[in-house]
Amino acid sequence: MRRFLLTSIFVFCIATNSAFATDAKYGYLDMQRAMQTSEAGKEAKEQLAARYTSYQKEINAKQEDLQKLIDEFEKQGMLLSESARYTKDIDIQQRIKELQRFTKDAQDDVLAKDKELTDRIFEGLVKIVQVFCHKNGYTFIFVKNESLVFADDKVDVTDEILKLLDANHKNTGL
Repeated sequence: MRRFLLTSIFVFCIATNSAFATDAKYGYLDMQRAMQTSEAGKEAKEQLAARYTSYQKEINAKQEDLQKLIDEFEKQGMLLSESARYTKDIDIQQRIKELQRFTKDAQDDVLAKDKELTDRIFEGLVKIVQVFCHKNGYTFIFVKNESLVFADDKVDVTDEILKLLDANHKNTGL
């Protein structure tokens, strides 16, 4: 609600100040598309997918080992002494906890890496947008999101920013 109010006041101020409105050059950036279709974004997705796949293979292997242990316990359960059953049961419970902990740690790691890569791309994108604005005389660049009710495609600068972002990525790796 607050964002809507501030946006409304901003738009009202621009509309009522015709001298400012005629001098202003503005555009918008589809941040979602920029993050997903840029070379840096694609590379980040590949890194995350590789990390996720690696963790998933390890989780699957641990689940298979655990299932074998459970199956073995169920088959031999009645033949084991009470203390042996208790020891096996404790072992199974411990392995379940370890698997849950490993799965949670893997999820946390993938999320942290996603945030790190996204933040790095975003920081580079902000710098590129700032240079783009100064170089091309833009007063404002808005981010296309649910708050942006309408913007003419003529003021979409996403493709221009994407070209700059990809060129920067090739040169610097960021």
